[in-house]
Amino acid sequence: MAGVRPSGSDIQKSENNDPVNITGNDIFNHDTDDTGNDRVDHELEPLNVVEESTRAGDKMEIDNNLGFEPDVNPKTQLQINGSSQNNENAGSPPLSPRTPPSPPCNDCSSPDNYLSDCGSSSSVGSNFQRASDLLMAVSVSADVYKMKITKLVVAAMEELTKMALKGEPLWQLQKNGKTELLNDVEYMGQFGHVDATLKEIMKMVEVREPPQWMPSLDNTSECSFESGYKPISCTEHEPEPLRIEASRETGQVRMNPIGLVEMLMDLKQWSLVFSNIVSKAMILGILSSTGKEGNYDGTLQVMTAEFHVPSPLVPVRESYFARYCKQVAPGTWGIVDISLEKLFSYPSVTFRRRPSGCLIQEIRNGYSKVIWVEHVEVDDGSVHKLFQPLVASGFAFGAKRWVNTIVQQCVRLATLMARSTPTDTGVLIPQYGRTGLLKLSERMMRTFCIDVCASASNLWMPIPRYGAEDMRIMTKYSKYEPGIPPGPSVVFATSVQIPASRKRICNFLQHANSRNKWDILSYGYSIKELAYIINGEDPGNRISIIQVIDTPVLYLQESYSDSTGSYVVYAPMDAYAMSIVLNGGDPDTVVILPSGFAILPDKPTPEGEEYSASLLTLGFHIIDGASTKSFIPSESIDMMHQILAETSFSIMTSMISPKH
Repeated sequence: MAGVRPSGSDIQKSENNDPVNITGNDIFNHDTDDTGNDRVDHELEPLNVVEESTRAGDKMEIDNNLGFEPDVNPKTQLQINGSSQNNENAGSPPLSPRTPPSPPCNDCSSPDNYLSDCGSSSSVGSNFQRASDLLMAVSVSADVYKMKITKLVVAAMEELTKMALKGEPLWQLQKNGKTELLNDVEYMGQFGHVDATLKEIMKMVEVREPPQWMPSLDNTSECSFESGYKPISCTEHEPEPLRIEASRETGQVRMNPIGLVEMLMDLKQWSLVFSNIVSKAMILGILSSTGKEGNYDGTLQVMTAEFHVPSPLVPVRESYFARYCKQVAPGTWGIVDISLEKLFSYPSVTFRRRPSGCLIQEIRNGYSKVIWVEHVEVDDGSVHKLFQPLVASGFAFGAKRWVNTIVQQCVRLATLMARSTPTDTGVLIPQYGRTGLLKLSERMMRTFCIDVCASASNLWMPIPRYGAEDMRIMTKYSKYEPGIPPGPSVVFATSVQIPASRKRICNFLQHANSRNKWDILSYGYSIKELAYIINGEDPGNRISIIQVIDTPVLYLQESYSDSTGSYVVYAPMDAYAMSIVLNGGDPDTVVILPSGFAILPDKPTPEGEEYSASLLTLGFHIIDGASTKSFIPSESIDMMHQILAETSFSIMTSMISPKH
């Protein structure tokens, strides 16, 4: 963890209380004692709300008692790194601030002194509040709404199938030969989203004559069109029309269609696999089901979810929708989502899912072909200016992210089942140790993605310091959850633009020999990669055990890149906790608080190309002994501000230097 030094006395001591110098053999030969969730059926009567958070500690208590008005996303709170280790809950070494704990101040009026409890109340995402209204509506008049939703999803499945399989003129291939754009006029013509007004416009385009109702361009008045393509009066005050995003991506994955269908239809699996996209999800009810475990043909679920980009500066997209699964042909399955906002209208809707989802086709040798379509309406007016080009292009939330995530999950499963082989350093991780590391690393990556996003569960506050306008901070609180240190913790994050390609930044951050150039804890020390597991064919996609020489600090680190983004995520651990995992112990009991980096292109990037600038999100999750559940002293705020500023500056400087 960059910025605060672990306390050696709480990590591991020798008999004379001096910190132990850990070697690779000490870790891999340490002896220790070896220490499912069934699928839940959701009945319509009564409708049981089943919520799934991708964070490891779903029961973590979150408060918004810091005394400041929430930022763009008024919904997040902080969590900090560390706890004492024992046989049942070993993991990250406790991290202490450089300053002693400060007593609470009676003056809550100065944000420059600290963040404190001034009586602000918790808030949750508007979508999850209104989910209860939807639940009530469906419960009160189940038959009426079931019929409407069923009709809606059947039409959506037909539309999705056509959009997945059709080529030009519906989808137009761009000059680079790699990017497809949806032809809006063709789409509206094919799928019946054309009213009388739009037909007049299309006729005008064909014959080059304006319709009678269209105002003269010489008129000083202004008129606009809503998303339904109806002309509106110039005196009406209608909201801005939602912007349309559409993308399509095809990929082959090493999994049969039945396995993929279960991954997408089972709430727990879907939330865990897509934790880099889905921050929170909930099933409001199942309107139809076969009742047979593993058979999802004809299953219709009513859901709500948050979709995110890994940065606190990009608001999540929230929607409630119906998800429908159908075997559309022998060996071919379709899974479609369609928003229900038009059936259950609310005054402010900033995101709707048009028919979106995938077709899954069985091909040779246990592989499947996945064709994914993302088609949405969205208002991105509150997106930070750094991310506006990427989000507005459709790349940030596009179909490619979903397909890449499925591919990566299949690669991880293959790595899990692969036979252990020695690394080039001669270290052999036993099979049970390999399994434990993969599971622990998966939890680490999942927690990091949720920690740094703008989820409704993350009550982000701006850091009250000059020049920290884009820095965010929050506190979290845990009640003795396995794998999570009990008590308060702090998360702080920011996003910056770096003048270097994603690949170059990722290589710099993941390599042990450059860690002491950006990690405050590693300044002046040598770093060594003790062992690693490669995920897939790219040697850069790996899980590593890293040691800071002559200190008790170990890191579990995972590096991963695909065509949409890169991640370098790590968590400090002590040797005892690491030995538990490597000797077959339960990785779910090991305490970790991840920190790390998410690297995105600063604009849409065609496959195989790299641009000269990237968007880097830095996120740190620590235990700060001076902070409490609702109080962060000024000294700690200064320290966290310094960590973000120094780390981003060190990375920026290294990328500008010709030596890197």
